[in-house]
Amino acid sequence: MWWPAAFKCFKALCRVNYALTALVLGAFSGWVQAADYSGPLFDAHLHYNEEAWNGQAGPHPLGDVLARMQRNGVQAIVANSRPNDGTKALAEAREATRAAGVTVVPFIRLYRNRADYTNWFQDESIYAMVQAEFARGTAAGPYRGIGEFHLYDSANANGPVAKKLMLFAQDQQLAVLAHVDDVAIDLLLAHAPKARLIWAHTGIGGASVERVEALFTKYPQLMGELSYRPGLTCGDGALCPEWRALLLKYPTRFLIGSDTWINQRWLYYDDLMRGYRRWLGDLPPAVARRIAWDNGAALFLTPRP
Repeated sequence: MWWPAAFKCFKALCRVNYALTALVLGAFSGWVQAADYSGPLFDAHLHYNEEAWNGQAGPHPLGDVLARMQRNGVQAIVANSRPNDGTKALAEAREATRAAGVTVVPFIRLYRNRADYTNWFQDESIYAMVQAEFARGTAAGPYRGIGEFHLYDSANANGPVAKKLMLFAQDQQLAVLAHVDDVAIDLLLAHAPKARLIWAHTGIGGASVERVEALFTKYPQLMGELSYRPGLTCGDGALCPEWRALLLKYPTRFLIGSDTWINQRWLYYDDLMRGYRRWLGDLPPAVARRIAWDNGAALFLTPRP
C-alpha cells in the first residue's frame, strides 16, 4: 500500500503500537487464566502394595512415599493395600507421618494376594479376615472403611460375601471403596441402603455423566473418587465442560485419589498431583478446596487437623 510521506512515521508507530498491544493482551490473558489450586490435598485412594515396599526393602520404602506426599501438599490419605500389612506399616510409622504432615486413614483391603481379586465376593475366609482386622484396628486408630474391591461382573455384587460385607459396613459405619460399574452400584446399595459408598474412578466402565448424575440423585450418600476417570479432562488438562458442571452441582460429593496400584504410579505421583491441581484451578476456590480436601476431611478426620 502507498502511504503519503507525512504518514510514513505514523505507520511505523502504528506497527509498534500493535506489537505492544499484542504483548499486553497476551500477558493479560495469561494473568486472568485460573491459577492452579494451591491448598492441601486429601488422597482418598492410595495403595501401599507389597511390590512397592516389601517389608521396607522395596523400591518405595516409607521415607520415599512420605516424601512424595509431603512435597505435593498431600496431608491425609486413605490407605488400602494388598495385603493389609502395607497399610499397617503406614499406620505404625507415627513419628514419620507426623513429621511429613500426613494423616493415615486405614481401610481394610479384601485382598491377601492377587488371586483374591476374582473370588472375594463368595469366599467366606475373606469375611473372616475382615472381621479379624476390624477387631484389631491399627496404630493410627480404628479402620474407617473397606476396599478397594473390584467386581469384573456386576452380578457378583449379589455374591454371599459381598452382601455380608455391605451389611457389615453399614452396621459399623464404614465407608466402602468400590471399583465397579454403574449396575453394581445399584446392586450393592440394595443390600445396604444406608452404606457410605465411594465409587472408585466414578463412572468407569462407560457410564455417562448423565448416568452418574442420576445415581448421585438416587443415592445421597454416594461419593465419587476421580482417579482414572476417562473424559474428566480435555486436551489442555482442564476440566471438560460436562464434568465441570457436575462438580459444581455436587461439590460435596467428590474426592481425588492417586490409585498407586503399581509402582509406576508412585514414580509419577508428582505428575498426578500436579494434574489435580491444574483442573482444580478451573473451579471456584471454595469448590476446589471442598473436592481437594474438605470432603475427605469431613468424612474421616475428627477432629480435623
